[in-house]
Amino acid sequence: MTAGLATDRVGSSRWAEQQSFEELGRPLRDLTFCVVDLETTGGSPAGGSRITEIGAVKVRGGEVLGEFQTLVNPEQAIPPFIALLTGISDAMVCSAPRIEVALPEFLAFARDCVLVAHNAPFDIGFLKHATAQQERAWPRFDVLDTAVLARRVVHRGEVRNHKLSSLAQLFDATVTPNHRALSDARATVDVLHGLIGRLGNLGVQTLEELQTYTSRVTAAQRKKRHLAEHLPHSPGVYLFRDSQERVLYVGTSKDLRKRVRSYFTASETRSRMGQMVTLASRVEGIECATALEAAVRELRLIAEHKPKFNRRSRFPERVHWVRLTAEAWPRLSIVRRVEDDSPVIGPFANKQAAERAVAALQHVFPLRQCATRMPRLPRLSACALAELGRCLSPCDQSVDASTYADLVRSVRDTLTGCPAPVVDAHLARITDLSAQERYEDAGAARDRMTSFVTGAARAQRLTALTRCTEVVAARKEAGRWEVHVVRAGRLAAAGVIPPGADAAAWVLDLRRDGETVLGAGGPTPVATVEETERLLRWLEGDGVRLVHVDGEWTCPVVSAQKHREEPIAGFRRDSVPT
Repeated sequence: MTAGLATDRVGSSRWAEQQSFEELGRPLRDLTFCVVDLETTGGSPAGGSRITEIGAVKVRGGEVLGEFQTLVNPEQAIPPFIALLTGISDAMVCSAPRIEVALPEFLAFARDCVLVAHNAPFDIGFLKHATAQQERAWPRFDVLDTAVLARRVVHRGEVRNHKLSSLAQLFDATVTPNHRALSDARATVDVLHGLIGRLGNLGVQTLEELQTYTSRVTAAQRKKRHLAEHLPHSPGVYLFRDSQERVLYVGTSKDLRKRVRSYFTASETRSRMGQMVTLASRVEGIECATALEAAVRELRLIAEHKPKFNRRSRFPERVHWVRLTAEAWPRLSIVRRVEDDSPVIGPFANKQAAERAVAALQHVFPLRQCATRMPRLPRLSACALAELGRCLSPCDQSVDASTYADLVRSVRDTLTGCPAPVVDAHLARITDLSAQERYEDAGAARDRMTSFVTGAARAQRLTALTRCTEVVAARKEAGRWEVHVVRAGRLAAAGVIPPGADAAAWVLDLRRDGETVLGAGGPTPVATVEETERLLRWLEGDGVRLVHVDGEWTCPVVSAQKHREEPIAGFRRDSVPT
């Protein structure tokens, strides 16, 4: 990417590194855990179940710092089977404190701790519900679920299941779970220590690594965490490279270091990403002024390097366009590139979609379909299409140049403006075929019309922007104005106006330093289609203000995009059986 787009006017101070605990990782040995367990009258607080007992153990570095236990008066009868299971009866809780008293005491005990529970959604769900009932604010606890962690660490061959009783037996817990809150919390402490012991041997040393641990991320991958340490906490693009400096993968993020670290510590479920990290020996980061600039850089780098672990955007050149040729007797042609100012629709992801769009146009407009170059005064034989009335047959001079030019003008207007002639003709065709119960033919007609409308809509939106020599736009993000300079559909510069700067002068400097874009004015983008459409989405987004426009950025009032976005009268995509 050119220096014009690598805007440094924002200043390095804007992205000063912030060494937060979350990004650096909090060592497990320094954390205090509050392991909690509840007994209740049922399975759901929303269904009216209440807490009958709270038990908790506070530990740090393997040492027990304190314990908390209290029965709780649920102010309702305890179901007999619950009393039989837990041993807690109505008589035991009738004189116990109510939850309005017990909950604040527990929250004070657990303050500044990491909450741990076995099947945490159950216990934490009851506590949160009780907190809300008292109109209290729930403290922002980090929560660790030993049940979830055990399913990732302990294999089925080791235990029958991942219940607390099975895990307590596996890790030789000093306390046997018995459905009483404090005993179960004590057993959960031993299970927690057993799990941490196993994972410590695999390089898991921080809470963040423990919370996101998955066996899919190998120990070898975790040892590569250092590859992210030099990256800044700023938006940009990152490139994973192998030992031979080949680019393996390109991605983008609002926080480069945090995102890249996640490849070594987080629950990455894509197996190919694990393979990529195994091969990686270096990560390169490119800081960007804005998220849009990062997205554009990503697209360009993927197209340039074609990394094997990226699936999308690797081959932007593999698109097809439908073009009205510039010759004496024009015709429709499917091409990969458009070199002149001819009217086009597209791009289409594959040739089949382009062929359907051509068929839709040829159903309405009897242009010649032969691929031979025809002189201005042809003396050729007519083909079968002429006999069927599907071609005006200029080859044998059955039509004069003026009449054929009128037909070409109508095709041009349909490609660049209102698609109604094609849409209306196909709707009538679909209706007739459906009435005859020729549903396959009706479906084919629907698909031809859809391909045409989609291609025409994309081309009209792209052409509207690419014909503008320059568009400068701004949007406020996090209290600061992001500015982008777009030339012929290509991002030429990006930046953020510094506090206290003269906005007009700053934008003028940004435009002056922006990339020079050649070849502007054609119907197809100077950049890749994906880049231009990404810029269009940003320009059309909420809060964007146009600062300067060199040219006319307009679209037809009755455009193909309108037909694409709004249901066509009397027609739905599912109205034809498939």
